[in-house]
Amino acid sequence: MTSARAEAVAAALARLPLGAFRGRSQGRDWLVVRSTFAGGASEKLVARSLDGTGYVSLNLYRLEAGPRLKPCEMPAQRVADFLADLTVPGPPPVTRDGARSPRGRR
Repeated sequence: MTSARAEAVAAALARLPLGAFRGRSQGRDWLVVRSTFAGGASEKLVARSLDGTGYVSLNLYRLEAGPRLKPCEMPAQRVADFLADLTVPGPPPVTRDGARSPRGRR
């Protein structure tokens, strides 16, 4: 049996880029790393707040019976809340000549 929380976390993870990226959640900026293993059957996410006060880590296993969430040394709700609030800034805007411009300039 799979839980609604595990389903929500699985859906949130699927929307995130692989590798390292910056994000914002719960009023703080974070460095986040998302990795997949075993052909996508297993995922790991580790996030550290840039102010040094926050840490989130989880493993998610995509099983035939549904996703299984395994937070690392923290409540599953903390992981779910973090991911529900996580936003990832998009790439810098593209200028008319096709080059990427510094963020905020067009």
